[in-house]
Amino acid sequence: MKVLVVGTGGREHALALSLARDPAVTEVHAAPGNPGIGAVATVHDIDAMDGPAVASLATSIGADLVVVGPEAPLVAGVADAVRDAGIACFGPSRAAARLEGSKAFSKQVMADAGVPTAGSRTCTTPEEVAAALDAFGAPYVVKDDALAAGKGVVVTRDRDEAVAHAAGCERVVVEEFLDGPEFSLFVVCDGTAGRPLLPAQDFKRIFDGGRGPNTGGMGSYAPLDWLPDGVVATVMERVVAPTLAEMQHLGAPFVGCLYVGLALTAAGPQVIEFNVRFGDPDIQPVLALLESPLGVLLHAAARGDLASVAEPRFAEGAAVTVVMASAGYPEGSRSGDVVVGTETLDRESDVDVIHAGTARTDAGLVTAGGRVLAVRATGADVADARAKAYEGVASISFPGAQWRRDIAAEPLGVMEGAAALD
Repeated sequence: MKVLVVGTGGREHALALSLARDPAVTEVHAAPGNPGIGAVATVHDIDAMDGPAVASLATSIGADLVVVGPEAPLVAGVADAVRDAGIACFGPSRAAARLEGSKAFSKQVMADAGVPTAGSRTCTTPEEVAAALDAFGAPYVVKDDALAAGKGVVVTRDRDEAVAHAAGCERVVVEEFLDGPEFSLFVVCDGTAGRPLLPAQDFKRIFDGGRGPNTGGMGSYAPLDWLPDGVVATVMERVVAPTLAEMQHLGAPFVGCLYVGLALTAAGPQVIEFNVRFGDPDIQPVLALLESPLGVLLHAAARGDLASVAEPRFAEGAAVTVVMASAGYPEGSRSGDVVVGTETLDRESDVDVIHAGTARTDAGLVTAGGRVLAVRATGADVADARAKAYEGVASISFPGAQWRRDIAAEPLGVMEGAAALD
């Protein structure tokens, strides 16, 4: 099986690594890829947002499967172009990708499907925002009704901050605050059925203790030993199944990864948000523990035939990912700083480097984005994997590097939002 991975970030590197380990996958290609992906895949310099170009490349290399990684190409309809070319594609159609492209659409789908989630109001005027903030009270949750690379949400007790964030958006969704530890569940879907992967926890804020602005994610770990038995089954029954049924009803069956962001509240798991792709970096430790073949799973989903493959199988132990970001992130980023030390880790068996914002120049490996790379480690348990990951971080350097020191630290069930609101 030849597989083309579309995208440039850490998620795509982690996917490429897992696909390369699948005995059924004979070739891995990436468009446009990054220096890390280039070590395990053939990279092609095309625009990931250009659906016809992606479809043409997939046809020319004889791809059996295309995996579209990032949300922006999915919302733009790249998966539709690939399917129109007669090639199996893991990734939702433009119509189905609205689950992430529009928070308002997503909340409407949840409401119609009876999915447990926070109460919300969609607002387009300052008056509507003020009324919604009054109705739900503090802590205030304000979400940009558009793609924002994981940084379009403000959770705060400061009303002025909430109002200011809303003023900078064309349309927002104001929600009630869900009190409880947060976790992510990735579900591989074929339009009618879904197969859950291991739950993971992502650390969104830039500073230790869950403080500072939101980022695309500063680290993650799996499994979640604090998550009660039966929670995943509950989410599949009360969230995933009705959502897939509602999307079918709307004429937009969901094929791809349904990323369910949840809070474990006193009333049980409730949905914070849907995304339509594997989350980054929270998918990275999940894929590190995946033992069953990823390519076979994704290909079956793309064909609408998950029933033909076994449930995903995971190794014992745990995995932890720690992100190293560039100077100025998340407000901005600095490019061109030389990155030193990744070569040593590339030779480790239980520690690897996942590239995201990197480039290869005459000076060597350099920074080329906000989240530069992630160090991922596996171990006997979370503490062991965490220690190995931070040892790896200590061996890498570049000017202005910043990372959190508390990824996967005790208590493992801590909710970032609560710390940020102290």
